[in-house]
Amino acid sequence: MTRALRLYAGPRARAQLRERGLKPADVRVIPAAAGGPKGLVLNPLDRFLFGHWLAGSTQTLHLPGASSGAWRLACACRADADRALAEFAADYIAQTYPHEPGKAPAAAEVSRIFGERLQDRVGDHGAEILAHPQRRLHVFASHGRGLLARPGPWRTPLGYAGAIAANLVSRRALGAWLERVVLGDPRDELPFPLGDFRHRRAALTPANLQSAVLASCTIPFWLEAVTDIPGAPPGAYWDGGITDYHLHLHYAAMGEGLVLYPHFEPQLVPSWFDKHLKNRHRATPFLDNLVLLAPSPEWIATLPGGRLPTRHDFKTWVDDDAARQRAWRLAVAESARLADDFEHIVSARSINDALPLI
Repeated sequence: MTRALRLYAGPRARAQLRERGLKPADVRVIPAAAGGPKGLVLNPLDRFLFGHWLAGSTQTLHLPGASSGAWRLACACRADADRALAEFAADYIAQTYPHEPGKAPAAAEVSRIFGERLQDRVGDHGAEILAHPQRRLHVFASHGRGLLARPGPWRTPLGYAGAIAANLVSRRALGAWLERVVLGDPRDELPFPLGDFRHRRAALTPANLQSAVLASCTIPFWLEAVTDIPGAPPGAYWDGGITDYHLHLHYAAMGEGLVLYPHFEPQLVPSWFDKHLKNRHRATPFLDNLVLLAPSPEWIATLPGGRLPTRHDFKTWVDDDAARQRAWRLAVAESARLADDFEHIVSARSINDALPLI
């Protein structure tokens, strides 16, 4: 049977895998990308990693996440990570929002309903999440500048038009419109620098955790901007994936240890605006110590519709939530193969078939 899971790794990581395989103590960072429903196929793998494989680890483990990835990682910091991550998948699949037939729901209504769910699953457990003995959550959000400093009926669309145009010039130019804000566990900062892009830091607290994760998940025009997060720079916040879609960060600068990255595709795209700029998708020396786990194209072809779940499914099944939910539940059930493959791979003393990052 074709393996469902593929491993890709940077040069330093590949050498270490060949030498001694992969052990829980090797891992220092586990990122989680933005990508909405695509990340559902990682749920059984997440549950195995955080609920079982890493359960006995004693090293500090940094968890940077953007958008739905931040929500996933917040769940991974619960005392019962396996259960919390199972609830995450069930909650994500069950999302429904009132709307007129054939039309998208109002952004205010999506923000209200989604915010209440996050409060129940994340905000009400803030003290628990931020007290995990080893795991350190870092939530990435996009903070508006200039026209995007505050939301408005004309400011927001004009501001995003300017941001898209600036990003075409260069990724750094995007920083004139949106900056990265990392709301992180105050016990330990990320073990690598963030100087690749304009950024600011703020401390996560039980009081602002729900707002931080909601901001990181706030897709422009689908939800209302989150404003003035307590303890963070004032202004408007949107989806962390806008500035850091797949968290292509300077991991190689952190020194010892590996970055283990469960991902839904084999490449790391820097910004959401870079999705169609293929020249910005390739691997860089930043990823020298990164091990990426991604589903194989052959396995993806066996899923409903022959593809991963996507946010466009909300439009495809706009008036048939039950059909969308059935397809997504089936995709998650089939994804148990990814966890099974990972368990088999890491049981070996050495790993010789990791592919180079692309």
